[in-house]
Amino acid sequence: MDRKRLENALAEALGGTEAERRAVARAACDLADSGRPSADRGHALTVPGVIGHLEDAPDDSSVVERWNWWLGALDAAYGGYDYFTVRFVEGDEEAGLRR
Repeated sequence: MDRKRLENALAEALGGTEAERRAVARAACDLADSGRPSADRGHALTVPGVIGHLEDAPDDSSVVERWNWWLGALDAAYGGYDYFTVRFVEGDEEAGLRR
């Protein structure tokens, strides 16, 4: 998983703040490094795959909310994905995490 490429793809597809995109990209890289997607779903995490799944989230969701929405679905299906959710966006108090 190329973190910078994902950050750029998130900006282009979903917008959000730089801090939100950085937090989601960091979590995505951690998830990819864990090997869980490959083990559970049979294929590695890719930038286009992540963007596609996040685009399926409700339209009024932030980048972080979209990530957490998808991780919630993975957690329901396979378990153990809650660890990779984004709970805090460093340096972006305005981004927050609307719940």
